[in-house]
Amino acid sequence: QLQLVESGGGLVQAGGSLRLSCAVYGFTLNDKPIAWFRQAPGKEREVLSCLNSPGDTTTYLDYVKGRFTYSRDNAKNMVYLQMTSLKPEDTAVYYCESPSNSRWCVTVSLYDIWGQGTQVTVSS
Repeated sequence: QLQLVESGGGLVQAGGSLRLSCAVYGFTLNDKPIAWFRQAPGKEREVLSCLNSPGDTTTYLDYVKGRFTYSRDNAKNMVYLQMTSLKPEDTAVYYCESPSNSRWCVTVSLYDIWGQGTQVTVSS
């Protein structure tokens, strides 16, 4: 069964940091890409960055460049999103997602495997 499980969210003050984790089950990081998404209340889901199965990362959202860092641990079959200099605007539910039919990062609509999400709340 293909499954993703996010963790690490919480409440943090503006300027603080959090590290989100995504545990991958049923496939390996060499098989499929993993992307980090977030969805804030009343807003559409947006993709932050994507890690292709060979290991290169693409960051889509300029707003998080330089603040969010994507990493992977192949041995643990986990990916991480290190978030620094957090802002209230970063408040959202964060998801890791993967497309069931691609080894490469794809258009948003093709991501069909995701976890329950982890809530990140940044207070001002």
